[in-house]
Amino acid sequence: MIKIIFQALLLALVFSQHCSAQNSSQTYPNKPVSIIVTYAPGGLGDVLARRLAEKLSVRTKQSFVVENKPGATGALGTRFVAKSKADGYTLLLGQTGEMVINPLVNKDVGYEPAKDFKQIALIGEAPLILVSPGNSSYRTLPEFIKLAKSKSGEMTYASSGSGTPGHLAAVALVQDMNINMTHAPYKGAGQALTDLLGGHVDIFFSSAPAVLPHIESKTLRALAVSSEKRMAVLPEVHTVSEDAIRGFNFTLWGGVFAPAGTPNAITNYLNTEINEVLKDPAFTTQLEKDGILIKPNSSAEFGDLMKRETIKYTKLLKTIEIKSE
Repeated sequence: MIKIIFQALLLALVFSQHCSAQNSSQTYPNKPVSIIVTYAPGGLGDVLARRLAEKLSVRTKQSFVVENKPGATGALGTRFVAKSKADGYTLLLGQTGEMVINPLVNKDVGYEPAKDFKQIALIGEAPLILVSPGNSSYRTLPEFIKLAKSKSGEMTYASSGSGTPGHLAAVALVQDMNINMTHAPYKGAGQALTDLLGGHVDIFFSSAPAVLPHIESKTLRALAVSSEKRMAVLPEVHTVSEDAIRGFNFTLWGGVFAPAGTPNAITNYLNTEINEVLKDPAFTTQLEKDGILIKPNSSAEFGDLMKRETIKYTKLLKTIEIKSE
């Protein structure tokens, strides 16, 4: 008799949880939703989050509000979301650095992406552009590689910080091409670009929005792009994969995450709504002009991307020493 009562209570509990999750999806969202960006305004994640929030607010008839929580190279805001209530009202615009690289570099970062989050949808990927000063003697990547090998140890590559995707893309390039170069790390892309424009460093893997105006004005020269396919905005610029290293692919990406434990009904709903936004020409046109690649995707496909990225960066980081900041 006790066993029968226990089974009945268990079934009632399961049914109650199922109904609760179902009800939450039917009423979600019924109050403003926060999208946390872990860096200051103006970066890739901030741009993606604000444009997405605008479209989701219209589609759902509820406010999606972007909040910037910078600090600790993205860890501060990421930890905040990881510890937030798993009800779909606090989301993360997570990027390559905080969701893949940081936990590999710093074991005390304070969160575990695979354990503390559910990936919802990838919003966009931005290839890096390998740029040099506009008056440099080398006009293509093969010409640069040839010159750098002839001047072993004399040339420098800039980065916006140790352990950033741009730094690691450069590491992969110089290692695979067996080039001896000096790394010049900066505290942000702005400082790196200033010295590149001044001719104090030789190359820099940069995000597209930061350098496209300089490429257009010819104060910087695009040597190659880091994605496997050429960029629509720079169709004449070869990929690193074409000219040097087959399969070379380093991008900055941003996607939406929820705290672990968020009901599947809510995350599935968000994935559906986000994918509708990703099909909207009004959303995609301007981002594609900035070199951001966009395509609808499932949460499983986004998870597969993260797994591939983790394997790639784990292998690369074993070859160099990165000090966590």
